[in-house]
This record gives sequence, C-alpha cells and structure tokens, in this order.
Amino acid sequence: MKKLLLMFAVFAMSFATYAQIETPAPSPSAKFEQKVGLTDITIEYSRPSVKGRTIFGDLEPFGGMWRTGANKNSIITFSDDVTIAGQSVKAGSYAIFTKLNSATQWDVMFYSDTENWGTPAEWDDSKVAATAKVDVMKMPMSIETLTIDINNITSTGGTIDIIWETSYAGIPFTVPTDQTVSTAIDKIMSGPSAGDYYASAVYYLESGKDIKKAKMWMDKAMFMTEKPGFWQVRQQSLIYAAAGDKKGAIDLAKKSMAAAKEAGNQNYVKQNMDSLKEWGAM
Repeated sequence: MKKLLLMFAVFAMSFATYAQIETPAPSPSAKFEQKVGLTDITIEYSRPSVKGRTIFGDLEPFGGMWRTGANKNSIITFSDDVTIAGQSVKAGSYAIFTKLNSATQWDVMFYSDTENWGTPAEWDDSKVAATAKVDVMKMPMSIETLTIDINNITSTGGTIDIIWETSYAGIPFTVPTDQTVSTAIDKIMSGPSAGDYYASAVYYLESGKDIKKAKMWMDKAMFMTEKPGFWQVRQQSLIYAAAGDKKGAIDLAKKSMAAAKEAGNQNYVKQNMDSLKEWGAM
C-alpha cells in the first residue's frame, strides 16, 4: 500500500511539473499603441496564421460574422471621442467584428461589449457604435499572419487596417485634434478662469507664498464667480486676514458663516466663529 501511494505521489509530481511547461500559442497575442494627433489608440488582438489554409470564403465563410482575430475579442480603445467612417464614437473600448459579405466588401463593426470569446451568443444591434462598409482590396502578395494596424496617419486621422492572406481593408477615422487644440487656445487667450485664480490663491495661502498676489487672485476669482460658495468665501477671509486686512476678513467670515448656516453646514459655521473670535469680532 505504501509503495502504491509513493508511486501515485511521483506520478502526480511529474504531471504537475509537466503542466507548468509553457508552450507557444497558436495565435499569439499582440498589443499595439499609436498616437494620432492628440488621441491615444490601443489595439489588442490575437494573430492567427494562414498555415496553408484558404481563409476568406472557406475557414471564414462569406456571409458569416468573423471575430477579426482569434481567441478573445480583438479590442480597440480610443482616449477621445472619434469619428469612424463618418459616425461618432465615444471614447472607450470596442470589440471589432467583421461581416464578410463577399471577397470585395466587408462590414466592420465596433461593438461596445468587449467581454466575449468570439462573436456574442446573442447579437445586440444597440451595442454597435459604428459600422464601416469597406471595399476589400486584393493584394499582390499573401500575408501569413493577421495584422491589424493604423496607417495613413495625419494630425487629424488615419485608417485602421485589417490585413490577412491576400485581403486588405482600411477603415477611415478622424480624431478631434483641431477641436482640442482650438479649445486650449481659446482658454489660454481668454485668460485664467475663476477656478484657476481660486486654486492659485489657495495654493499661495497654504504654501506661505506672496499673500498680496494671493489676495489679488482671490478677489478676481470671486468677481468672476456669479454666486461664490460659503467655503470659497471662507478661504477669501483667511487670505484677507493673512494679508493684514482684518476688517475685510471679519466681514467675509460673517458672510461665509451666514451662508453656511443657511446650508446647514455646522462645520463651516464653527470654523468661521473660531476665526471671528481670534480676530476679536466676538
């Protein structure tokens, strides 16, 4: 009995050791990153090879839906909203599925549910963010391993290329470079916002930097803010006190305390009362 148990243990250890051996995947995974304009695009997919087979029209029959890769869904991720074949697509991740209509025409679909192994068990048209109807070109050479790439790159767009066997399909897309840059330019040219002034003033106060500059910035922030919050007025009062304007600080603390009482925020009521006592107003 002991010998039998010993033999079993040896076999179990041998099997466990064998199971830890790593072998190459038939369709190795790949991850590709590309910046187009100011937009980051990532493609993750598995790359099957031809291996002497006829792919389109045989292994992947015409009229069927192809996962556009192998294993888990091929996934493309956009850091910004983009336009694919004239259709608006929100920033995020999408599975790529391809309906192989014929040797010369495919529908490439960007599907919002990326958690599938192959095509979804139940297809949901509402999850299709965009469909690109693309012409398929026959190449003069055969590409052994599936390649999904981004090419024809400009500052405003490019093409998502699907290349395998002797077939090539390019899906045009654009990115919001001009809108992003124009918005940034407009913001800079119009000067700092109320939030910029406020954040800078509070930072200067807390860092013990130029308090006169902090006071100037806070006054600008409050002037630009239609209805300052009691927490903002509280910060303004502290800056006034640090700048030596005790009367202004007291007036602002009273204003902040009244607004905090109205909002039911007892914490800010107490903070203002403590400051008013410190400044000799109570």
